[in-house]
Parts: sequence; structure tokens; C-alpha cells
Amino acid sequence: MSLTLQPISREQHLAYIRSLPSASHCQVPAWADVKSEWRAENLGWFDADGRQVGAGLVLYRQLPKVKRYLAYLPEGPVIDWQAPNLEAWLTPMLAHLKRQGAFSVKMGPPVIIRRWEAPTIKAGIADPDVKRLRDVNADVVEPQAFEVAERLRRMGWQQGEDGGAGFGDVQPRYVFQVPLAGRSLDEVFKGFNQLWRRNVKKAEKAGVEVVQGGLEHFGEWQRLYEITAERDKFRPRPQAYFERMWKVLNAEEPGRMRLYFALHNGECLAATTMLTVGGHVWYSYGASANHGREVRPSNAIQWQMMKDAHAAGAHVYDLRGIGDALVDSDHLFGLIQFKVGTGGQAAEYLGEWDYPLNKLLHKALDIYMSRR
Repeated sequence: MSLTLQPISREQHLAYIRSLPSASHCQVPAWADVKSEWRAENLGWFDADGRQVGAGLVLYRQLPKVKRYLAYLPEGPVIDWQAPNLEAWLTPMLAHLKRQGAFSVKMGPPVIIRRWEAPTIKAGIADPDVKRLRDVNADVVEPQAFEVAERLRRMGWQQGEDGGAGFGDVQPRYVFQVPLAGRSLDEVFKGFNQLWRRNVKKAEKAGVEVVQGGLEHFGEWQRLYEITAERDKFRPRPQAYFERMWKVLNAEEPGRMRLYFALHNGECLAATTMLTVGGHVWYSYGASANHGREVRPSNAIQWQMMKDAHAAGAHVYDLRGIGDALVDSDHLFGLIQFKVGTGGQAAEYLGEWDYPLNKLLHKALDIYMSRR
């Protein structure tokens, strides 16, 4: 298969994404506007007949004082990852990025390697000898994903070390997903564990109301988000980041980003953001107050988002990152414990991969990042 790669317009890129069942929200053209501190480029792959068969959003981060760049394709590129001639796709990409001044390339193949069903995870949590998800036999293993990994290694790509939740600019390797395709809402609800079903009903009985907000409501979002950041000890993003995300994503595709609030007696107790690309819906960010948990606003808001995703014809509701630790002493254990109650699946992606175009500068970046 003869392939050519060339820069494309945002319109070409978006048209290609719209032609697919889904793609990562990190690979839509507007994501470049969300990550405005990076320089962006849209790339397209074309077959011998001139038909577009792939796309990639590249984000360039410049090294201080030097016109050399880290080139990053978060959860991309959007290509045929099962193709036997993977070199034909990636070799011209590396050559192009090198010409653009990249010293290193980082990408995140959107390829799932293993899946664990909720009962399997629960059994792992209950087993004192099991410490991590990777220690539990997966319910589904994708042999082709291992072949992709082996091809990448043979080409000189190096797998990133981060095997945990990977929050921040590094995308999560482990996620939790609730399948919606071919299931009724009643079947989805019955898939919840007993505690989740009870908490959803408790929220309904207590009068928790879940509503959608708009751009003018991000002040309330930020208030809850900063409470959450202080409680969970992470550095919050500024309100302007979320407002920019809302504006650029919804300008590209109306309804791509939604904002939800869970209200009790008129007070906001929880808030979330939701992203949609094709049939894939993500729970993106969450925030909650330090009080009012007894009326279960977080369960109520998640259930409403799942219902809205189902009504929109989504095939999967993605709760995004989890850690792989199955012991309660780990600070991320609460995430997997909460999400496993939805009765969905944990999925492991291939993770992020690096290609050093300039080994000296790539090594220097590694040292710098390890000391941050």
C-alpha cells in the first residue's frame, strides 16, 4: 500500500474525523486551541488514489532558547493501527516531523491491549495477594495489540515508563468504560452493583436534580473544582482553561462539551464536564463539595450523563483514567473502586511511545522531566 503524508487544513482534518465512528477528543482540530501553549499542525495520510485514510493532530513544544521541538500526538495519530505495513504510515511521519525541527516524537496509539470485567476486578481487590490490575488475568486479550507493540519496538520506538493513571498532559494508560451499544438503559442500570443502584435511588429520593450549565456557569464550576483540588491535593487548572475548552470545542461541533451540575435544595454539590466525538462519550473532569455526600450527587450526575450519552446513540461511556493499584493504601484506589461500581470494564491501552530523533536532546529532556 503506497501512502503519502502531507499537512492538511483543519477543515480536511475535521471532515475525516466526522467520517469515523469515533476518535479521541485529543485528536480533533479544536484540541489545538485548548492546548494553546503548543504550536499545532494537522497531518493527513493519503492512499495511491488520493483518498484520505488517516489524520493526526501534532502539538509542538519548543525547547527553551533552542528552535527544536517535542512533537506530541496525544491518543493518536488516527490511522489503521492493525495495518501490517505500519512502517509505511509512521516512517513518513517521522521524516516530516524531523524536517519541522522535532528532536523527539511522543504518541499514544489508541489501541486497547487488555480488558477486565467488573467482577474480575472485584475478585482482584478481594485477593490479598493481588496488588495491581496487571497481576489479574484479563477477560479479553488482544493479540494484534501485542503485534503492534512489537512492530513499534522493531522500528525504534520506546515505550514510556508511565503505567499508572497518567493524569495531566500524559494521557491515561488505564481507563474505565461502560459499554452502551446494544444495551437498554434498564440493562445498563442493572449492570451497576448494589451500592451504585442504591445510591442513584437515594439521590432521586432526596430530590437531587441534575442540570446542564453554560459558559456563564464556569464560575460555579471553578468554585467546586478548587475545593476538590485542595481536598485531593492537586494543582487546579484556571477557570480560563475550561472556558476556552468550552468555546473552541463547541464552536467546532455544537454539544461536543457539556457542563453538568448536581443540585440539592438549590445548592450545587457536584459538577462534571462531558466530551463527545462520534459514538464515544467521555466523563472528562469532576468536582464536588466537601459536604452533602449523603445525598449521593456524584452517582446522580454520572447516571444522568450515561442516560444522555445513551439517548445520543453513544456506543461507550468512558470514565477515563484509573490507577492500576488494587490496594486501598494507594491514593488512586478510590477512583477504581468508584468506577467499578458501574459494572463496566477496565481497559489498558498500549500506552505512550517515544521516538528520539536526536538522542542527545531526547536524553536531556528525560533527565529534565525526571527532576520536575
